[in-house]
Amino acid sequence: FLPSLPENKILVAQHPLLIVANQTATLVCNYTYNGTGKEFRASLHKGTDSSVEVCSISWNTTKISSNSNKEFNCHGDHHKDKIIFNIWNMNANQTDIYFCKIEVMYPPPYVYNEKSNGTVIHVKVFFALSLETPTQIQEPQSTIPLWILATVTGILALYSMLITAVFINYWQKSKKNMYHQSDYMNMTPRHPPYQKNKGYPSYAPTRDYTAYRS
Repeated sequence: FLPSLPENKILVAQHPLLIVANQTATLVCNYTYNGTGKEFRASLHKGTDSSVEVCSISWNTTKISSNSNKEFNCHGDHHKDKIIFNIWNMNANQTDIYFCKIEVMYPPPYVYNEKSNGTVIHVKVFFALSLETPTQIQEPQSTIPLWILATVTGILALYSMLITAVFINYWQKSKKNMYHQSDYMNMTPRHPPYQKNKGYPSYAPTRDYTAYRS
């Protein structure tokens, strides 16, 4: 309800709350003006300080034009005593309070409405739940056939066993050679053939001195 106004005044009324469930909002700005203006401009502003102009519409007795902020999808329509702003593809970040502003551009004097209470546009976001059976995620399978993996594994095992056998054989041969090459000295006491009864044990062999003669 808009009361009567003194001449050349503008009064705007808006619905206080608008719930958006399908990303599309239709905001109606009802206004009263009893002046003699011929050219008008109506704009929609976002935020408590009206810092962002969402879109605007200008009209006179013969022409109507509408402009939109690049961050919004908005279009304005003028009717006899109201302005309708249609906004689509809205997102949750665009939930805010919106104000309508109506201006008389010509003829002078310039006139615009006092700031109204605004309309809170609440954009709801719904996440659709799929009723289809969820696709099972299959684990990636190896591109190498199992028989190739088994063959490679067997070859590696056989190679390891062969290396081990060669090493053990080499170690045993080395140990045997070291045993035969070691010096051995017979420490059994010997006695001269003509001194068999001079205190030498009977088991001591006779020493051959001819081996030491040159």
